[in-house]
This record gives sequence, structure tokens and C-alpha cells, in this order.
Amino acid sequence: MNAAKVPAACAPWVRTRLRTAPGISAALAVLVLSTAFLAAAFTRSVDAYETQALRHDIRTASPGQSVLEVTTPPPPLGQTPAVREGAMRENALSSAHAALIGALPDPVRADVPRSSYGVHTTKPLVADEAWLPRPDALPPQLTYAAPSALPGHSTLRSGRWPVARGTVTPKTREVEAAVTVETAAELRMKPGSAVAVPTQGGGTLTVRVTGIVEPLRPESGYWAVDPLLRAPSLVRDPGSPTPVYYWRATLLLPPDTGPALLGTTGEPELYWRLAPDASGLTASDVTGLRTGVAAVENGPGLLKLRGITGPNTTLTTDLDAILDAYSAMRHAIGPVVTVAAVGIGAVAGVVLLMTGGLISARRHHELALLRSRGGSLKGIGGRLLAETAVAVLPAAALGLLLAVLLVREARFVPSLAGAGAVAALVCVVLPLRTALQHRRPSLHGARDDLMNARPGRRRTVAELTLLVLAVGAVAALRRRGTSTGSGTDLLVSSAPVLVGLIAALVLVRLYPLPLRLAARPVARLRGAVGFLSLARAGRTSSNGTLPLLALLIALTTAAFGGSVLAGVADARDEAALRAVGADARISGEGALSPVSDGVLRQVRAVDGVQDVAAVRIEYRTPLASGRDTRSDTERVTLMGVEPQSYARLARGTGLPPFPTAELRNGPGQDEVLPAIVSPAVAERLGERPQTIRSQAGDITVRVAGVLSRTSAVSGPDFLIVDAEGLALPDPTTLLVTGASLDGQELRAAAREAGPEFGVRLRSAERERFVDTPMQSGAERIYGAAVVAGAGYALLAVLLSLLQTAPERTTLLARLRTMGLTTRQGRRLLAFEAMPQALLAALGGLLVGWATIALLAPGIDLGALALAGGDPSTPATASLRADLRSLVLPAAGVVLLAATVAGVQAWWASRRGSIKELRAGDTR
Repeated sequence: MNAAKVPAACAPWVRTRLRTAPGISAALAVLVLSTAFLAAAFTRSVDAYETQALRHDIRTASPGQSVLEVTTPPPPLGQTPAVREGAMRENALSSAHAALIGALPDPVRADVPRSSYGVHTTKPLVADEAWLPRPDALPPQLTYAAPSALPGHSTLRSGRWPVARGTVTPKTREVEAAVTVETAAELRMKPGSAVAVPTQGGGTLTVRVTGIVEPLRPESGYWAVDPLLRAPSLVRDPGSPTPVYYWRATLLLPPDTGPALLGTTGEPELYWRLAPDASGLTASDVTGLRTGVAAVENGPGLLKLRGITGPNTTLTTDLDAILDAYSAMRHAIGPVVTVAAVGIGAVAGVVLLMTGGLISARRHHELALLRSRGGSLKGIGGRLLAETAVAVLPAAALGLLLAVLLVREARFVPSLAGAGAVAALVCVVLPLRTALQHRRPSLHGARDDLMNARPGRRRTVAELTLLVLAVGAVAALRRRGTSTGSGTDLLVSSAPVLVGLIAALVLVRLYPLPLRLAARPVARLRGAVGFLSLARAGRTSSNGTLPLLALLIALTTAAFGGSVLAGVADARDEAALRAVGADARISGEGALSPVSDGVLRQVRAVDGVQDVAAVRIEYRTPLASGRDTRSDTERVTLMGVEPQSYARLARGTGLPPFPTAELRNGPGQDEVLPAIVSPAVAERLGERPQTIRSQAGDITVRVAGVLSRTSAVSGPDFLIVDAEGLALPDPTTLLVTGASLDGQELRAAAREAGPEFGVRLRSAERERFVDTPMQSGAERIYGAAVVAGAGYALLAVLLSLLQTAPERTTLLARLRTMGLTTRQGRRLLAFEAMPQALLAALGGLLVGWATIALLAPGIDLGALALAGGDPSTPATASLRADLRSLVLPAAGVVLLAATVAGVQAWWASRRGSIKELRAGDTR
């Protein structure tokens, strides 16, 4: 009765299964690892490039925009002199600086080394010293500033550092100052120079220059917020009816001399310039940043600042404008990236389901036997879940770890959710699908052939529902674009996937028709290979929608991603061409300096130069004669060209052909020059000859042809004539075409033409359009989408062929006993695999092309392609089909199917037929 319980004499299920079929578990683990890595890396990559873009935008913005400048007037006159003077001294300013930094609301943080504070005058004061320069007989106007840590932000070039002598008060009559190298050069200052500053009592405060300094980092906020600290500026006198100018500059006083400015008439002001610290910011901080900036500009945060520096404190910044520009680009690029993410996610999910189907088919007889012997669905499902989880969970965790190690500075929770979703899909769907197939004992019945399958009502209703969703998604995408204004619309972003799904369902329904048509004539031919291959292709399971769906979505995603990258590249090439006009441009800045023949020969001799078009360009040419020209006369850009070279330029840059014959007619009656004009100019000039004013005098032109655009200028208003018909035909611009141009040699040739000439390269202009990490990050994601789409397409083909591999092996064994040769066996398997492979490849080509054509009007690539370019240059960024992204993955599908079939036939021919021809085998 009390005998010890005898342990069960059976091995654990999971360990037995892993030992019995380690290859299947390892393959499943590798697939889950790759998919989990992609899911986690995608979310982390988006987070990373958005975070890097935020930091980039704040760091590269001009300090005048990004700095938070806190200003306050001195204490009022009602305060005691000690209080007023104490507020202007270094200790009080430094203490307030530290308190202001601590009062900023999170996540607004200050970069202390790049921040500064001090006292400056806000009203320019006239300096009447006779030795100061007067460009238009107007004396310079100077401001005075006592910034903090001047020796830490500049280098002493001559003289000595200014210091405060004794205790400086409003009654002090002399203080020392420094000026920058540029200020000293333009205003003729040197150590020992003195400037008299008027005071409120009618006296003067002498500011004596003791040193010349050079800024260490001129682009930093210390110098760039107020450019007059670094260099003087010529300012136009607003009160003069004629354009006259005077110098504006700033003299730099040492700390603790601020009280001396209280006695001047310059209206001194205390300031603290807090540079934002972007090093710890992330993309998720944008909302908090915007709220924090609004709070300190005009909210509760400003009240806290006023409690530190005074009741009249104000804070000004354009950091909120930087955040608005960042958010606008983020909202423009995000939906385009989501389209790629939805496509790759869909095809990955389908491939995982295919893998589960393959495993379920291989274990069908094993589980059917367990079920017939009393195994419960719960018990079978639990064991399947356990053995699946043992392989899947570590693989998903490893994929997550690889994504975390590869992509830094991103949130962990979204990547964990992505990898967890992959693991959950495999762990739940695979056991559930396999167990539910054995709800009832199954007997061997009729074949489930695609040729004989008849879709039921439920399937028809489901397909029609998907069709309605796809039509709605495509219509919404074409009408509204990828962004709805309130975020990303997943239905709109799923449009490519839905189009691929509908195409797969249509192709599955149409697939039997060509097989039936081809089987009849092939059956009359000699030999059994052709007929058997078509018969085998028609016996494909009616569940073949899943592989075809995976292939079409994968090929569509790869084609869409490649088309996005091609559209971005085309847009940048087009915009760079519009900005430069050729592969290189040599011209003067706003001048009409002619280019000599020697410079032209030197440019032609530069390595890589294929052709040079010399053009004379006169901007703002009035469309009227000299005596009729007024301030409101319409103006155009007049160009004098050599027709043959300019036509070669148009051909070389891919522009519409240039009509040389119309210009070569030469002057007609009354010396009328034929002209090629833009549509807008043609409408203004009409058909009759018109007189216009060129630099050399009046010329008469008539419209001989119309061009929508031209190389030399990007504007819509231009007029082109033969340069030989101008009184001044000398060219002012050289448009160079060629591959791998040597920029240094071109710049050397431009220097020979004159100091006003410069070189613009089309390649350099193109690089300007990749302005932020957000653009480059989104492009990398689309590049990965192309590779992943092609990879999943090939994997779907492989899984589809592996699922039917045992049947084909048994077929070959049986046919070899009937006299089938090895060569015929290889042809049979190749011909059997080709119908589905060709269907998928051709369907992928057509669906990919149709998807791009349908969705192109709703896909806005402008933010992804053209940020950072010249906004005055008109350019478009549209989606177009990329031939390589369409053809290469489709060709890879056909090639892989043929290769797998050939390898399987070769391997089957090396094995004996005894193992495959077992009695009672139903295959």
C-alpha cells in the first residue's frame, strides 16, 4: 500500500523532439532570429535617425535662432545706487546665470560652456573721433558690451587684456576695452585708441582700447548671436533719402565694468544667452521641448525667471521654429517609411505562416496517429507550444540583442514589442494551426487539387471585402497622400500590401485556366515529361494562395522600395541640374565680367571636360526700350548663346532639344533677332517684334520658338538669342559638361578669370540635398526594405518547394521504376516548378508596376529628397518604376525555383528507390 511510486518510463517530449529533428528547429530559430532582428532594428532605426535629426537641427541652427536669450533692464532709479550697481557686477550676473540654468523646465537644458552673459548697451552711440572712418561722411555708431569670459573665447593678438581698475561705478570716467581683429582693421583701431562716450550728466566716459583679440569659434553663440561683437557692419541710414552708409561696431569691456554703462546714454541691458544642450535629447522629447519653450517664453516658466532676474525679464528664442521645421519633416517622411514597414511586416508574417504550414504538413501523420490513439487537442497543442518556444524564444531574444547592439540611442520598449510580436506569432499560430487540423480524425480522401478547387461563399465574401479595402486604400492614398495631417493612416500605408493580396487572389483563381489550355495540346505530343509536368503543376494544393501572396507582397515591396530610392535620386539629380545648369558652372557673382578666350581654352583642357558652352547672361533685362523703361517694367533674363554648343549642352543634360535652326536664321528685316523664350515671356511679347533694353543698348527681338525650361537659368522668365547678334557678345558664364570633373583645376581656371568668378559643381549641389540624418536614415530603411523584400521572396519560393519535396521525390522513384531517365527526371521537376514560379515572377512584375503607377500621385518624396536645397529652385520629387527593382527579384524567383528543382532531381537520382516505395505509403 505504501510502495514508492514508479516513475514513468518515457523520455521528455521536448528533448525527444529536438533530438529527433534538430534541423527543423534550427531552421525555425534562424528564421525567427532574422525576423525579430528586422522588427526590432526597424523601430530602433526610426528612433535613432529621428533623435539624430533633432540634435542635428538644433546644433546646426544659427545661434541667433536656437539660443534662449534672457534680457532685463537694470534696476529702476528708485533703487539705491548700491543695488543698481551690484546687479551689473560679475558676481550678481554669474549667480543669476546659474539660477536661470536651474530654472529651465525639463527637457529644456542649457549647454553651460556655450552659454554666456553680460551687460550691453542697446542704443548705438555716435563716435565723433576724427580718426574713425566715415564712408559717406557719416560717423560710426558704437555699442558697448561687457561679456563674460572673454579670454576663454578669444585669443589676444596684440596689446593686453582689458581689466577693471578699482571699483567701477557710474561716475567712473575711463574704462578699458578690446576689439576684434576685423573691427580694428575696418575702424582703424589699435592699442591706445580712445573713444569718448557721452554720459547722462553731459560729460564723457573714455573707453580706451588695450588689446586686439581674435574669436576662437566665430560660429559659436558667444559671437554669432550679436554679429557686431565679432565684426563691424556697414548700415544704411534709414533717415536719408539717398543710400548712405555708416559703420556699426561693438567694443568689448571687461567684466565688472557694467556699472560704468549706467551713466551713459546707451540704455544698458543685462542679458543671459543660454545655448540649448541637444546631447541628451531624443525624438520623444519634442513635445516636452515645445511645451517647455512656450512656458519660459510666455507662461509659468517666465514667472520663475522673473523671480530670479527681475519683473521686466523677457525671453526670446526661435527654438520653437526649429522644432516646427523638424516636426514638419518628420511628419512628411514618417508615412512614407511606414509604407515600407507595413510591406515588410506583412511579407514576414506570411513567410512565418508558411514555415508553420511546412512544419505542420511534415508532422501531419505523426499527430494524426497521436490523435487517433486518444491524444487530446489541449495536450498536443501544449507540447507543440513547448517545443516551439524552446527554439523561438531564445532566437527572438538574440535577434533583439543584436538590434540593440547594432542600433544605439533608441527606446527599448518599441524594439522589445517588435521582437515579442514575432515570437508570439510563431509560438501561438504554429501550434494552434497544427492542433486545429486534428479536431476530428481524418481519412485519406480525394486530392485537394488547385485544378478542381471551387471557392466557397465565405471565401468569395472575404475576397470581395479585401477588394473593397484595397480600392479604398488606393483611392485615399491618391487623394490625400501618405499623411492625413493627424498622423499616419495604417489603411493608407497598407495600400501596396492590399494590392498584392488582391492580385494573389486573382492569380490563384486564374491559374488553372492556362494549365487546362496547355494540357490538351501537350497530351498529344510524344513523351510523357511535358504532360506529367503540367499535370503535377495542376495538382498543387488549393492552399497555394499563401506562397503566392508572400511572393507578390515581397516583390511589390522590393519594387516599391527601389522605386522610392530611384525617385529620390532622380529628384536630386534634377534639382542639382536646375540649380547649376550643367555638370559645372563658372560665373561671376552678380557681375557681367567677360570670360576671356584664354580662360575658355584652359577650362576645355581640364581633365574630364567633354564640352563647354559659353553663355552671356544679363539678369533683369527690361522688356522695353531704354526710353520706355520704368521701375515697374517687367524684366527677364537675357541670354546670348552659341546655338550649336548650347544644343549639345541640352542633349548632354537630358533637357528638351534646343531649336538651333530658329536662332541660326540671323537678323531679319530691320535687324530683328529671332529669340527662344519661355512660355510666360512668349505670352508677354506676342508675335510682333519687340524692342528690349540690353546692357549694350536696345535690340529688337521676335519670338521664334518656346521652351519650357533651359539649362543656364532656373527661373521661368528667360529670352535666348544668338550671341553674334548682340553688340556685347562676350560670355559671362561657362557651362561645363563631363564625367569626373576636377574641381580644383576648374577653380584654378576660375581664379584666372578674376576674383569675382566662382565654380559650382553639380555633384556638390546634389550633396546639399542630403541635409539631415532623417533623410539618410529613411533612405537606409528603404534600401533594407529592397533587400529584405527580395530575400523573403526567395525564401517563400524555397519554402513552397520544400513543402512538396517529399511528393516529388516519391514521384521520381516510381517513375524511375517505369524507365524514366535521370535527365528526364530533372526536366520533369524543372517544368513542374516553372508554372508557379513564372506566375509569381510575372505577377510580381505587373503588380509592382501597377502599384507604383496607382500610388505615385499620393506619394510625396519632396521632404525625403530635397530638404536642404535652394528653395528658390523649382523641383519635383515623384515616384517612378525602377526597372532593376522590378526585374532582378522576379528573375531571382525563377532562377531559384529552377535551381532547387535541379538540385532535388540530382539528389534523388543518387538515392535508391527502395526507401521511397514503401507499402501503404499514400504519397
